[in-house]
Amino acid sequence: MLPPRSEIISSHPIGDRLEAFRDLYGICQPLFDPGTSISTDGDVKDNANNGVLDFLVALPTLPACRILLSARGSSALYTDILRIAANFEVRPLLPLLKAVRDKEPDEVIWDKVYAAVTESTPPPRPPPSFQQTPWLRNTSSLANSSERRKHVDGVLKEELGDMYVDIPGFHDAFFEDILELQTKAQAVFERCKEGEDPLYREGTGWRGWPEGAKEAPVLAWMSEVIDKVIQFFEERTPDETVRRRPLAQPHKPLQGSTAGRKLDIGFMDGADPLEDGKYAWLQILVPGELKNDPGCETQSRLDLGRYAREVLAAQDSRRFVPGFTLCGPRMRLWHFDRLGGVASEQFDINEEGLKFTSAILGYLLMNEEQLGFDPTVITTDGARYIRIEQDGREERLIIDEVVRRSACVSGRGTTCWKTHRDGDESRTPLVVKESWQHPERDEEGELLREATEKGVVNVARYYYHETIQVGGKDDDIRDGVRRGLDITTASNYNPTGSRPPLSRSGSRKEKSSRAASRKRSSTCVEPSLPPNKRTQSHPPSPPNRVHRRVVVQDYGKPIYKASSRVSLLAALEGCIEGYESLHRAGILQSDISPNNLMVNEDVDCPSRKAFIIDLDLAIKEDREGASGARGKTGTRAFMAIGVLLGNQQHSFMHDLESFFWVLFWLCVHYDGPDKPKVIDEYEEWNYMSTRQLLKMKLGTVANETIFMQIASDSFTSYYQSLIPHVNRLRREVFPAGNPWEKEDKGLYSRMRKVLQEAQADPEMPFEAPGWCLPRQVGLNGRLSRIKCGKFGEMFFEGSASDLVGLFARPVVITREVENANDGSENQNQPLTTQEKVIPQKRRRRASSFCVLSHSQAPPLQNITQPRFFQLPVEIRPITFESLDFTDIFLLGLTCQSLWATVKQIIRRHSGAYLGAWAGTPIICVGDGCERGENVYPQRLLSRGY
Repeated sequence: MLPPRSEIISSHPIGDRLEAFRDLYGICQPLFDPGTSISTDGDVKDNANNGVLDFLVALPTLPACRILLSARGSSALYTDILRIAANFEVRPLLPLLKAVRDKEPDEVIWDKVYAAVTESTPPPRPPPSFQQTPWLRNTSSLANSSERRKHVDGVLKEELGDMYVDIPGFHDAFFEDILELQTKAQAVFERCKEGEDPLYREGTGWRGWPEGAKEAPVLAWMSEVIDKVIQFFEERTPDETVRRRPLAQPHKPLQGSTAGRKLDIGFMDGADPLEDGKYAWLQILVPGELKNDPGCETQSRLDLGRYAREVLAAQDSRRFVPGFTLCGPRMRLWHFDRLGGVASEQFDINEEGLKFTSAILGYLLMNEEQLGFDPTVITTDGARYIRIEQDGREERLIIDEVVRRSACVSGRGTTCWKTHRDGDESRTPLVVKESWQHPERDEEGELLREATEKGVVNVARYYYHETIQVGGKDDDIRDGVRRGLDITTASNYNPTGSRPPLSRSGSRKEKSSRAASRKRSSTCVEPSLPPNKRTQSHPPSPPNRVHRRVVVQDYGKPIYKASSRVSLLAALEGCIEGYESLHRAGILQSDISPNNLMVNEDVDCPSRKAFIIDLDLAIKEDREGASGARGKTGTRAFMAIGVLLGNQQHSFMHDLESFFWVLFWLCVHYDGPDKPKVIDEYEEWNYMSTRQLLKMKLGTVANETIFMQIASDSFTSYYQSLIPHVNRLRREVFPAGNPWEKEDKGLYSRMRKVLQEAQADPEMPFEAPGWCLPRQVGLNGRLSRIKCGKFGEMFFEGSASDLVGLFARPVVITREVENANDGSENQNQPLTTQEKVIPQKRRRRASSFCVLSHSQAPPLQNITQPRFFQLPVEIRPITFESLDFTDIFLLGLTCQSLWATVKQIIRRHSGAYLGAWAGTPIICVGDGCERGENVYPQRLLSRGY
C-alpha cells in the first residue's frame, strides 16, 4: 500500500529541478490579456507552447511523479501528464506555472498539477490547412516483431479494411478460364450421385457430413470427399492426372512464418513434405479455414486473411491467393490480392452439391497463372528469369536470390531479387524490384531515372522500369487481377471505405500553410483526408493498384548487416549524403527505414558503398497537395514525430529525424551485425496507438538525462559504445529536446559530422572480422592488385605463410588450411591453428628481402610525396578508421611510412588479437607482386592526393 500523498511529496522534494521554468508564467500569462499586442504575436505563442511542452516533459522526471497516483487512481500521475503533453492548452496550466514562479511549497505545486490534469481536456480539432496523403498501418511495416496474434490481428484487420462479400459473378471471374470446368464438374458430380450408397444424395446432401461440424471430423470428411472427387475425375478423364492434394494438420505449424502459424486445410502440389519431413507455407496453393458455427463467418475472414498473408510472403512470384471458408456447411470462396479480400456469395454445400464440386475441382485444376503466380517470372531448366526490353533488344535477367519480400496482403507487396544479365560472365548484379503502386502516385522508375540523370549520389542508380503486362494488358488489380469484378455490387460495399489512416488523437494544428520557414505550431488537428473525400460530393471510384517493375544497378545489404560499428556509421553517413543529394534534385524520399539504407562491403562489387533505395513513397518537393492516393504505409518506429502528428506537410526535416530513429532502433535491437532481438517494450511501438507512440518518442528524446538512462538500459552490449554519439545526434535533431520548428539545411552537415567523429572515436572497440589464419593465407592474391613499387622501397617477397609467422596467431578452434606455396618441401602439409595466442617474432631472412630494380619502380627521389604524408601525424590514423581491419593491415604493408601509422592503430585496437612483433621495416608482401589497379580508397595512395 502506498504511503499518503503528503509523505511521498515530503520524502521526494522537487528542489531546484523546476528552476529553469520560473519565467514561463511571465511568457504565457500575457497571451490571455486582450489588452496587449503579445496576445496576437504568433512567434510568442509558439515560444510559449514549446516552453510549456518542455515543462510538461520535465514534470515526469521528478522523483515523486512516478510514485504519486493518477487523478483517476488507476495508474501513476506521470501518465496523466504525458497524456496532456501530447494535447494541451496553456490556459489551464497557468495556476501551476504561477506556483512554480512563486516558489510555492511542494504540496501546493503538486495540488496545482492535479488540478491542471483534471481540468485539461482535448481542444476541438479543426481540419488542417493542407492536403497530405494519410498514413495507413500495414503488417509489412512491423519492425523486429515476434508477430504474436494478439498484436498482429489488429493491424491486419486495419490493413484488410472492408472485405467485400456476396459479389455477383465471382465464380465466373476466377473459374471460367479453367478448361471445360463446368462440364467436368457436372460429370464428377453425377458420379458422386451414383450407386446404392452414393457420396451425394439430393435432399440430404453429402454422405457422412459430421453433425455439429466439429473441426477434426470435418477435416477427415473433406479429405475423403476430395480424394473421391480426384478419383472420379481421373476415371472420367484418364489422360489428365491430378497432382494436387489436400493438407490438413491444424495443430502443426507450417514452416516459414515468424510466429509459427497453423493452417486448418489447404491444397498443395503433391502430398510430400519438405526434406526435413515438415510442410511449409511455400507449398500452400489454396488455404482454407473451418469453423463449426455459421455465426463465426466474420472471424473466419480474418483467419483466412492471415493465411493469405503467409502464402504471399513465402512465395515471391505470387500476385494473389484464392481461398475458401467453411462455417458449418456454409461455404464462401475468397480471393486475396494487394487491395484486400473479396468473396462470393455464401452457399450451403449440402444443398448445392454441384457448386461445391465445381469449387473443389477448380482448385485442383487451376494452372499457375490462375492460382496467382506471375507469368512474367519464367522458369526453364531450374533457372528463373525475367525478360525486359532494353534499347530495342531483349535481355534476360537471371534471378540469383530473393533479397526481400514484404509480408502483407493489402499494400505495395514489394519483392526484390538479385539478378544478373544472361551471358554476363562477371555476373554484375542488378536488383529487380516489383511492387503494386497506386496509379495516382509518381512512378518510382521515373523518379529514379530523373535522379540518375541529375547525377544524384548514393541513391540506387536507374537501369530500367516498366508497368508489367499480363495477357497484353497492364497488370492492375481492378481490371486485370479481378477481371473487372464490380465491388460496388457487394452486399457490404461502403463507398467511403473503412480503412482509416493512423489514429492521430492528440495531434496539433499547423499555424500556416507550407512556407520557406515552415514553422511547426502546437495545437490539435484531425488527420488530413485525400482530396476525393474532401472536395467531391459523389462517392469516390473504387481503389486500384498497378504492378510496376524497376531495375537498378546497385546491390547491397541493409545497414543492420554491416560488419562493424564503423561500417554502419559510415553507411549511415553515406545515406544521409545521398538523401541530401536527392533533395537537391527536388525529391523527398519519405520512407527512411533500415531496409531502405544499404551498405556494400564487397570490394569486388561495383555498386555504391552506401546508398538509399525505394522511392515508392517519394514525392516532388514542389508538388501542390496530395497525390490523391488512398494512403501510404510506412514503418511507424522510424516515423518522425511531426509525421505521426499528421499536421505538417512532409519535409526533409522529417526524414532526417527518421535517420536518428533508425540508428536508435538498431542500437536497441541488434547485438552485432545481423543479430536481431525482439524487445517487448519496443515491439509495442508497432501496435500502440499513435497518441501513445507520440508520448513514447517525445519522452525518449526530450530530456538528456532521461535519454542517457534509456540508452544505457536499452542499447545492446554491442552498441553501448555508441551512446555518447547517438546522444550528440539527438541534440542536433531535437534542439533543446524539441522537434524541429524551422527547416534547417545545415542539419545535413551537422549530422554527418557527428557520424564522422563517431567513426574516428579512439574509444570505439575495434573489430577485426575474419582475422584468422585462413584469411591471412588468402591475402596473397589480393596483394597482387596493389600498385606495388609506387614508393620505390623494399618489398617482402615471402609467402603468405611466412607473413603469418611475423605476428601472433589469434585463438582459432581446430581449423586446418592448406599452406601457401612458399617453395618449401612441405608446401602441402596442413597448418593447424592453436587454441591459444602464441607470439611469433619476425623470421628475418635475407632471401625474403630485395630492392626492386629501376625497371620495376622509379627512384625514390623522383616521386612526389602524397598529401597523406603532409597531414599532421596525429591526424593520419583517423583516415583509416572507417576501413576494414584487413585493408588497414594491407595498406600498412605497402610502405614503411604507412606502416608507422597503421602500427599505432593495430597496437591501440588489436592487442587481444596480435602478439608482440619486432621492428618495422617491412614494406609489402606477396609472391611476385604485380602492377595492377589500386583497390583502396580513390587517391589515397596516388601522388596527387
